[in-house]
Amino acid sequence: MTDFVLDEQQAAAEAWFRSLRDRICAAFEAIEDDAGEDEAHAVPLLPNAPAAPGRFVRTAWDRANPDGSPGGGGVMGVMKGRVFEKVGVNISTVHGEFSPEFAKNMNGAEEDPRFFATGISLVAHMANPHVPAVHMNTRFLNTTRRWFGGGADLNPALPRDDDTAAFKAELKVACDAHDPEHWERFSKWCDEYFWVPHRNRHRGVGGIFYDHLEGDFDSNFAFTRDVGEAFLRAFPAIVRARMGMPWSEDERDVLLRYRGVYAEFNLVHDRGTLFGLKTGGNIDAILMSLPPEARWA
Repeated sequence: MTDFVLDEQQAAAEAWFRSLRDRICAAFEAIEDDAGEDEAHAVPLLPNAPAAPGRFVRTAWDRANPDGSPGGGGVMGVMKGRVFEKVGVNISTVHGEFSPEFAKNMNGAEEDPRFFATGISLVAHMANPHVPAVHMNTRFLNTTRRWFGGGADLNPALPRDDDTAAFKAELKVACDAHDPEHWERFSKWCDEYFWVPHRNRHRGVGGIFYDHLEGDFDSNFAFTRDVGEAFLRAFPAIVRARMGMPWSEDERDVLLRYRGVYAEFNLVHDRGTLFGLKTGGNIDAILMSLPPEARWA
């Protein structure tokens, strides 16, 4: 795969993930700009919060295959701001061969270990305990088969029914526009996937999760785009509604302890973390999902 050239479908998916990244980053930076611009928009800040609005710092990385040939790469984008204590919005496009052991667990890779993957991955940890953390990713994977996967889920330390309902409503609109069975199936899949067995609890309050969405490329790609659009409608609106709420040290403690559960899931159970580590991804980009601060005791 030394001279890897993207085909039409791969190029279209990669371009979409890049464009979604740009619009999400712009929306998040606009929130940072608006926070504290006057008394009406004042937000309670952490003691170590930056004085200026946060901005994404983008770091490109390259991946090499085990034989030394180019294996793609990506761009890690991280912002540490006043509202977003830490948010990462990463894109990557990688290709190569799975190890024989890992290929056994990958759809369509048993006979031919070659793969291609492109996608976007986002995790936001918020300074205010009343603003939920969030995760979103969508991806396009190719082995001897081609499929889309991804989803989005809300992760509040202090859950609010209205925020949960608003977030899920946008995702349901995206699902219902494509298949009447998508919402029930993918929301249930989300609840099952983001279960933390050793804590006997869910990581968050749900959303959708889907994988191995095969078949017609155009329809599956359209659904994946609509998931991204739903996230972009839902989450910034929740942030703006909650970021000015006052919070106490006790509420901050609840947030930090919740982040411990979030980190445990990502390090022990998350398949995306495992995929990145098993395919030679950038370690900092893979572990971007970890919070800047957490507490266990």
